[in-house]
Amino acid sequence: MSSSSESSSNSFSAEKYFATQPPPSTLEQDVSRVREFVDRQVAEGRKVVLVTSGGTTVPLELNVVRFLDNFSAGTRGATSAEYFLKAGYAVIFMHRQFSLQPFSRHYSHSTHPFLDFLDIDPTDTDGHKISVTRAEQAQLLNVLTTYKEVHQTGALHTLTFVTVNDYLWMLRAVSKELSILGRNSLFYLAAAVSDFFLPRQKMSEHKIQSGKGSLHIEMDQVPKILKPLVNEWTREGFIVSFKLETDPDLLTPKSRTALSRYGHQVVIGNDLHRRKFEVLFVSPASSSKPLDDQRPGDFVETWIRIDLAKDPSKEIEEDIVAELVKRHDAWIREAKTP
Repeated sequence: MSSSSESSSNSFSAEKYFATQPPPSTLEQDVSRVREFVDRQVAEGRKVVLVTSGGTTVPLELNVVRFLDNFSAGTRGATSAEYFLKAGYAVIFMHRQFSLQPFSRHYSHSTHPFLDFLDIDPTDTDGHKISVTRAEQAQLLNVLTTYKEVHQTGALHTLTFVTVNDYLWMLRAVSKELSILGRNSLFYLAAAVSDFFLPRQKMSEHKIQSGKGSLHIEMDQVPKILKPLVNEWTREGFIVSFKLETDPDLLTPKSRTALSRYGHQVVIGNDLHRRKFEVLFVSPASSSKPLDDQRPGDFVETWIRIDLAKDPSKEIEEDIVAELVKRHDAWIREAKTP
């Protein structure tokens, strides 16, 4: 399969993308529910964070059989959402369908299947009672208690996407709804978004047939949506993006470039092999100086590291969220300073 984005005629701006690619059929209904959720948080004085999580697919046919995907299971997003809730935020959790979710992530079918710690109560002669193994009771009770509290307070709202098209339309719509919060909104863009897509106009209607030799598909680059997010959709939101690299030498310069290009607040750099215990925060040294004019020394770079040898149960997302909460609070206070 080959791909190319060199031809300017094939490049998609955000404006062109939304003018030519159809919205998901459930968008209007999803937005209505988000609007209701946001209105409740405004009335209750809560800050709101949009957490995006999991990977996006790229369909190759209109009647989809084949598609491109990535490896993201949504671990960072689901874990971070829990810590944002613990910090008092309301959370809109926008995730890939069937990816990990807050709370239920602790009992993934692959790493900690819940059937392994359920027993049929031996004291029940009819075999109708189920019990939790003693070793798991404390952890399950803690997770379940928090889960019930979150849903009782109405602090968590979930949305699902599958394709990159679903994601882009939903991100734009939700961002516009969050704009009424001003600086009380935070965007934690942890989803692994596809870099290339096949426009609907180029898709085969039916399944691509095999047996015809090699397959060549020219794809277009997914538009960079951080720029309109910052400049148009939510001008006062505190925006955090992620940069994943496999070459550690590229992590810092690529993170700086992303921050300079899009003008948001934080880029969190992740090395693929070290992301579970080490991340790099890159932010502008001065919020008043145009990012295009800032030199390398004008960036503030902060490493967050944990020692899993000392504490194997520690999750780096706890420290990531704690740092972002501090920075977001400072961002809000800055607006109130004469």
